[in-house]
Amino acid sequence: MGIILTTLVVCLFAVPNFFPEAQVKTWPKWAQRHIVLGLDLQGGSHLLFEVDSNAVKKDKLEQVRDDARKILREAKPTIRFSGGVNVRADAVEVRIIEPSDIPTALSKLRELSQPLGGLLGSSGQRSLDVADAGGGLIRLTIPQAALTERIRQTIEQSITIIEKRINELGTVEPLIQRQGTDRILVQAPGEQNPQRLIDIVGTTAKMDFRMVDSTVSPEQAAAGRMPPDSELLPSTEPGRPSLAIKKQVLVSGGELTDAQPGFDQRTNEPIVSFKFNTSGSRKFAQATTENVGQPFAIVLDGKVISAPVISEPITVGSGQISGSFTVQAANDLAILMRAGALPAPLTVIEQRTVGPGLGQDSIEKGELAAYVGSILVIVFMLLTYRLFGVFANIAVAINVAMIFGILSLLNATLTLPGIAGIVLTVGIAVDSNVLIYERIREELRGGRSAISAIDAGFRRALSTILDSNITTFIAAAVLFYIGTGPVRGFAVTLGIGIITTVFTAFTLTSLIVAGWVRWKRPKTVPI
Repeated sequence: MGIILTTLVVCLFAVPNFFPEAQVKTWPKWAQRHIVLGLDLQGGSHLLFEVDSNAVKKDKLEQVRDDARKILREAKPTIRFSGGVNVRADAVEVRIIEPSDIPTALSKLRELSQPLGGLLGSSGQRSLDVADAGGGLIRLTIPQAALTERIRQTIEQSITIIEKRINELGTVEPLIQRQGTDRILVQAPGEQNPQRLIDIVGTTAKMDFRMVDSTVSPEQAAAGRMPPDSELLPSTEPGRPSLAIKKQVLVSGGELTDAQPGFDQRTNEPIVSFKFNTSGSRKFAQATTENVGQPFAIVLDGKVISAPVISEPITVGSGQISGSFTVQAANDLAILMRAGALPAPLTVIEQRTVGPGLGQDSIEKGELAAYVGSILVIVFMLLTYRLFGVFANIAVAINVAMIFGILSLLNATLTLPGIAGIVLTVGIAVDSNVLIYERIREELRGGRSAISAIDAGFRRALSTILDSNITTFIAAAVLFYIGTGPVRGFAVTLGIGIITTVFTAFTLTSLIVAGWVRWKRPKTVPI
């Protein structure tokens, strides 16, 4: 009873795949699981991004510079240095005035160097090399191992942010994974607008809120004469020139908790509403209270997207951005604000779009291969084992249904190599039945009775079936671990197929044969 119930429940999970998606959405949530077609079956966008390793290195050097400046200024007794702490080429340099302070400065600065994690840490690698270059000059450099680790961390953080952004788009089951040391593969099935995907994924989205420097005249701005604490930034608003923006950040985009697109109730133009966390709300309230009547700028990736005038203090920790947005632009900006900024810029180095027509052609060819392979197997089993071939074919059909049921339960993505894995599983399942049936034939030739031969055949073939399937499962696990994309799709369906094969070929086929034996009480075995 348990075998039948397990088989029935698993097969039922495959049912939603045979109904229109609109109808399935009206079912209970637990019943809406279905197989997702991969990029090669339903079409979509394929993008390969490369992380700007130079930007990662520059950011790391600037962080080291700021930390070194802070640790030297806070040192007790005071360590005097000249010319400031500067980034030069691939290192951070500082010149100590008093030679007697050099050992203390080296000791303090070496506190910034930490052991690298994992295997590199155990081999003595550190995150920073601090050396006396002579003449009072101390040089801090980043070893290649530390830079590689930094890029790895950047990739992982970028993947998390990209997942958030693409999931906000509503794209079905995107594939986002690391490739090599500094690349990220993004596949979005069903997304036929790769440029929008590039705009969403590739935008760094570093946002901050700053004040407009009203002391700079348009003539000064046009001539590029900026005060030391201000910079000239381009504006994305139509007809608006570049603006002089103070470098001091009032509130960073990292303190946003939510952003939603909407419409202004007065003008009916698209806007983006946003909310800050507690810290951001406090900073924003203080900034707007102190600067009533002054314009402030919302800066995204070095461009001013909006520069409204503060009409009154904003103490509720929320506000809105308006900037001649289209509906889609407002929605995309809200997505970027919610997902957060990328830790480093991304560059598109490969772009492909798979049309739905090509995907449909792949489905048709995959179905043809599956049908032809299955028919040949069915005919072979019927001709070779007759009634027992019918039993094997029933078990194989249930096996395939169970594979689709498990894939649906996992909301797995089915690709063309995945279909190949299912076709291969059919052959493996039949192979298990062949082992059992040939063992039964041997027992019959050895003089056993029909029932005794059947029992011995199932019992003695089990170890062989387990050995062969376990080794195949290990191969599938290795393919899944080291493979990417289509290879993983093949490994998943093959691995699931091996598990269902062991279940159906032994327990289910055994149950069917046992039912036949109790019903017929045979004296001979029609095999």
